[in-house]
Amino acid sequence: MKFKKNITVILFLLSTIFGFSQTGSTKKLDKIIKRDYQIIECTISKISDKELEYSLPNESLQNVLNISQIARIDFSSGRSQTFDTSQNSNTPNNSSPVQTAANGEIKANTIAVLPIPYVNSDNQQGSEDMAKFAQNDLYNKLIDKSSNIFPLTVQDLRTTNSLLHKAGIDHNNIDDTPIEDLEKILGVDNIVAAKVSYTTATSTTSTGYNTGNVKISDNDKKAKVEDYSVANANTELHYYFTVYFDMYKNATKIYTQTRKPVFYFKDSWMDAVSYLLKRSPIYVKK
Repeated sequence: MKFKKNITVILFLLSTIFGFSQTGSTKKLDKIIKRDYQIIECTISKISDKELEYSLPNESLQNVLNISQIARIDFSSGRSQTFDTSQNSNTPNNSSPVQTAANGEIKANTIAVLPIPYVNSDNQQGSEDMAKFAQNDLYNKLIDKSSNIFPLTVQDLRTTNSLLHKAGIDHNNIDDTPIEDLEKILGVDNIVAAKVSYTTATSTTSTGYNTGNVKISDNDKKAKVEDYSVANANTELHYYFTVYFDMYKNATKIYTQTRKPVFYFKDSWMDAVSYLLKRSPIYVKK
């Protein structure tokens, strides 16, 4: 009886230790969302007016990040803190007044599509042509679904790009301009902003088969089989996309999502954009 009691105690202690280790291994982390859409999962140790200190999982080294680079922090406790991006000292328009739309007014229930940075994350190189193509694709999706986004009206793409050009803004620095300034420049109260990031990789598949030809020897009249192997190699280029999708109303972010397409084709990012648009708060199913 005493032996059974000891076994029970030992099993209880082991389950307690195992449960404690499991709890420790699933410790929730803080999440830093940077203005360039990078997400850092970490443990934040200190925050000041200018800097933030954090450590990565399983590391004791303290890293320092400038507050101006941060858009939002989602703490492990469940609390979120949003940072005023208009205070960023690196914005291109902070030294001069913001140029507003021609009439100086913001049209209610009007949405503008910003240029969409299309960036190879391996070398951080962007494509101007693809940025315009992606912007045009999203614009056309909104136009085609105009009845689903009523009462919003989509600002003409030429108007959007002309006003941005006059303000010195393009796909290279669009992320550095506060949304509040962009709304004033474009004269709209709604903005949809997206970014396409991608990497590429190649895969090779080989196919082969044997052909058997029968040959009869003149000397011994015996049949011999001569085999030949034929093989084809196909190399395919795969695209691994990440699409970042944000919507703003009166300078307030009302929707933010990230999606990786299911397929790896060159235009798979378009499927992800359609998916995110149809699940945004401005889209109403008919």
